Amino acid sequence: PLTLPVDIDITGWNPLNGSGLPTGADPQDLTISLSQFTQFGAEFAVSSAVQDGFTTGQLYGLEIDDSGVVFARYTNGQARALGQVAIAGFSNPNGLQPLGDTSWAETFSSGAATLGAPGSSGLGVLQSGALEGSNVDITEQLVDMIIAQRNFQANAQVIQTEDTITQTIINLR
Repeated sequence: PLTLPVDIDITGWNPLNGSGLPTGADPQDLTISLSQFTQFGAEFAVSSAVQDGFTTGQLYGLEIDDSGVVFARYTNGQARALGQVAIAGFSNPNGLQPLGDTSWAETFSSGAATLGAPGSSGLGVLQSGALEGSNVDITEQLVDMIIAQRNFQANAQVIQTEDTITQTIINLR
């Protein structure tokens, strides 16, 4: 076993800077006494084999919970929170200006955006991993496509009839 205290005395120590000049420290005395040190030889043995950590893990996935917290999942079973998704709320969502696809712009009518965590201050929650259902009526779209196709056919027939009349007029001369 190691027995303390240890006496250390330094004498004549003058630290110098890069130019070899003293750095301004006052001289100090240092004396080291090793007379109190003891060590006894003994067999080596592991006295405790307790794990206090985790094996290394590779990132294998990301998850977002309903409160917007983004988690990194690792192959060693661990998960770490990386951050949180913020949601913007508007006093008049119908006043937003559509920019196309799923993009919208704030307007005077919509009011200023209020940012917050999902599920707080009247904001909705997130549903991670879900697919949004289509808001398009397929039957209506098919009917519109059939009408457009018939209009195209009618226009093509008009052009064909006009071409036939033009050929007949040319042949009369």
